[in-house]
Amino acid sequence: MVFGYSKKDKLKRKKLIEQLFAEGKAVTVFPLRLIYLKADFNDGSILKTGVSVSKKLHKKAVNRNKIKRLLREAYRLNKPIYFNKSETSYLFMILYIGKEKPTFQLVDEKMKLLFEKFLKLDKN
Repeated sequence: MVFGYSKKDKLKRKKLIEQLFAEGKAVTVFPLRLIYLKADFNDGSILKTGVSVSKKLHKKAVNRNKIKRLLREAYRLNKPIYFNKSETSYLFMILYIGKEKPTFQLVDEKMKLLFEKFLKLDKN
């Protein structure tokens, strides 16, 4: 797996997103929450991921977009480290649930903790 976040790795289909929120399980490492669901894809990707920031907590679109860029970059850099040997396919939605604007260092550190917690739960 490479350090990429291509079009086939993005979670876009409304039907899949609705299924993820209806049937998925959650893991939280404040200020991040990961909602995940096992799935099978025809396009060969292992993970399909989306990011979201609450409009209620972050009123300005500029701030929401900045946080989403930080989340995507932290995901892109950490994905090969944690999911390189994964045989199972997953749907992921990463939510930012904090009220303050984060730094990249905070998001990156919490993303690593979130993936470690997810892998620990997934093995059980």
